Amino acid sequence: MHQDLYVYELEELCEEFFISLIRDNDALLFAVTENNNHVAMVLLEPSGAVYVNENARTKLREYWPQTYDSNMRQLIPAFIKQLMNNELPINGVKYIK
Repeated sequence: MHQDLYVYELEELCEEFFISLIRDNDALLFAVTENNNHVAMVLLEPSGAVYVNENARTKLREYWPQTYDSNMRQLIPAFIKQLMNNELPINGVKYIK
């Protein structure tokens, strides 16, 4: 994953992402982007913690230890479609108790 792409396309949106995370009462929020075959990802928690790129991916794996692979197989095609339409895939995650 590419740090410069995170800075260029995601970092300035983190405040808006955090507002959305809190407003929607999500357990976490993550977004991905792609440019010239480089990928960047950010994951935010309600605590204010921000994870970038590989750290974000590792954290998402921690949240989804049993379902990470199957969730990614379902989400990646939708991410690709959104990115091809010049949309940023942003995903709030809720947990049902």
